[in-house]
Amino acid sequence: MSLLEQIVARAKSNKQRIVLPEAEEERTLKAADRVLADDLADLILIGNPENIRKEAKEWGLANIDKATIVDPQHCEKTEEYATLLAELRKKKGMTVEQARELVTKNNLYLGCMIIKTGDADGQISGALSTTGDTLRPALQIIKCAPGVTCVSGAMLLITDQKQYGEDGIVVMGDVAVTPNPTADQLAQIAYCTADTAKSVAGIKDPRVAMLSFSTKGSAKDAKDKTTGKSVYIIDKVVDATKIAHEKYPELKVDGELQADAALVPSVGEFKAPGSPIAGHANVLVVPNLEVGNIGYKLVQRLGGAIAIGPILQGIARPVNDLSRGCSVDDIYYMVAITSCQAMDAKK
Repeated sequence: MSLLEQIVARAKSNKQRIVLPEAEEERTLKAADRVLADDLADLILIGNPENIRKEAKEWGLANIDKATIVDPQHCEKTEEYATLLAELRKKKGMTVEQARELVTKNNLYLGCMIIKTGDADGQISGALSTTGDTLRPALQIIKCAPGVTCVSGAMLLITDQKQYGEDGIVVMGDVAVTPNPTADQLAQIAYCTADTAKSVAGIKDPRVAMLSFSTKGSAKDAKDKTTGKSVYIIDKVVDATKIAHEKYPELKVDGELQADAALVPSVGEFKAPGSPIAGHANVLVVPNLEVGNIGYKLVQRLGGAIAIGPILQGIARPVNDLSRGCSVDDIYYMVAITSCQAMDAKK
């Protein structure tokens, strides 16, 4: 059974309630029909019911009536949601009238309020919305998970090179959200990416490598010519590894490691003898977003790896972002991934 098949099977074993706030969008509605046909999740579709049913009929979608359809203009809980949202944002000066405007006219805010009040377990958007639009209501309403102050994105990389990672599966973070994390944020990203490896990829024993262009002091940070201070590249990774050990003593993590030292046993043994992670890493944490984005796309395009994600992590309840170029398959599998995250978030 492939990893995607395993993710789908786990999602089916304990169905979660997932909100699709862009339900009038064609790919989203087609994916929803497939989710409902396969009994993968209980769906809450936000949109005009008449439009949704008209489009479903036009596209030959027979399962849409199995979903709960919420009309943002005629939602029986509008006042409850508006009152709670105004309370959550009162320090920012939000009034009930402004909150009411958001929950009736912005489906992403309405979806997050449905989750906040316990009526749903996760949300997926992005077929029509930007990452910022997806994250903004999630951070304002659902907020970060306890102990986490930065949101990040993980990518599942699946390769036929079974000798690497966990039988060819590697999870990489951050590839989507935080451009230049601090050492403390990098430690949080390590913890969250390991958690994603467990909850989504089914990796029971995450082994985290904090990547750099140096292995155990083989290179030193350059100095700024003006100030004489370290430019804080390698040192940041070293500091992040120390913080991760202190804050998450149960986490198996080591760094700084070059990518080959992290993945190849013979190289790891040579460059970092005695390291419990070197040569055996299945979770890779990169020093910044630039490295993460370039790295996973090179592995995907030149190495032929399957890349699944980004999977947003660090939010108290899963809210995931799609590419605006996403396919029906992408949305279908993201429903399954979000369901797996939701199960673990409840533990």
